Amino acid sequence: MRIGQGFDAHKFRAGDHVVLGGVRIPFERGLAAHSDGDVLLHAICDAVLGAAALGDIGQHFPDSDQAFNGIDSRILVRRVAELIAEAGYRVSNLDATVICERPRVAAHVSLMRQRIASDLKLTIEQVNIKGTTTEKMGFTGREEGIAATAVALLEAVNAKRRA
Repeated sequence: MRIGQGFDAHKFRAGDHVVLGGVRIPFERGLAAHSDGDVLLHAICDAVLGAAALGDIGQHFPDSDQAFNGIDSRILVRRVAELIAEAGYRVSNLDATVICERPRVAAHVSLMRQRIASDLKLTIEQVNIKGTTTEKMGFTGREEGIAATAVALLEAVNAKRRA
């Protein structure tokens, strides 16, 4: 068993929606990012990659590469699933938290869990998503942006030893 943690944050910009957990949520602002700005999926990617000791999302999908400009982060999650499978691991479970005052995420958690489970080839029971606020403190509390954290537990299926 291997554990990894991930974190991501993006600031708000002009827009009419945010994407969290692969779900488009109507909102009066968007998130500034090279990709679609899905902080939840980015944190999950980092947690899963970290657990397998495969680096981080920036190493695999650099913002200097125009191929990833505006990319749907669900594509990145699916690629991360392929990378860990190639390394001989599978996700046992993951737990993630979206940190923001708004938009409220509770109404979207079920669909987020379904999409994440589908993309990582998991059951919905292996995926937990929560939303919380910082009680108006810090950049998320001032509604300057959104952050997310994630923890992933991997199990070896046929792990390849790497130096």
